[in-house]
Amino acid sequence: MKENPELSEAMEDYLETILNLEDVQKVARAKDIAESMGVQRGSVTSALKSLKEKGLINYEPYSFITLTPKGIKHAKGITQRHDVLKDFLLTILQIDEETADATACRMEHAIDEKSLQRLGCFIEYFSMCPRTGETWKKSFISFCASGKWDPKQCERCVEN
Repeated sequence: MKENPELSEAMEDYLETILNLEDVQKVARAKDIAESMGVQRGSVTSALKSLKEKGLINYEPYSFITLTPKGIKHAKGITQRHDVLKDFLLTILQIDEETADATACRMEHAIDEKSLQRLGCFIEYFSMCPRTGETWKKSFISFCASGKWDPKQCERCVEN
């Protein structure tokens, strides 16, 4: 078993799904995973065997599935990446929730730790800086809608 297993996007999605099911039901079942992910049970069985081999889940055929401590750590990392990215897309870029969620799901597999940390800092800064806030957000939304920059908006912001 590898200490830090390299996982495909699909395997990371399985871990994230199992974590979500455990949060709701305390355990996951193969049929619940298949239903949640919209995949065939045969695909789930194959993925579960692979995740078990990597030491990320407790699994025996026809039994409940739970994450190991290593699996929990990995799944929570994936979830955290997803949450930060979704928050950025919703809060800063003003993307609708459904699109933000789907986009964050794709991005969470590729972003490196340093970029994720910096993105989190940017979100925090954006929410605290008096030069950003609602005025800045409204100006940004207006710019996105019209594609036109209003320098007077910037002058008012800088004067404050």
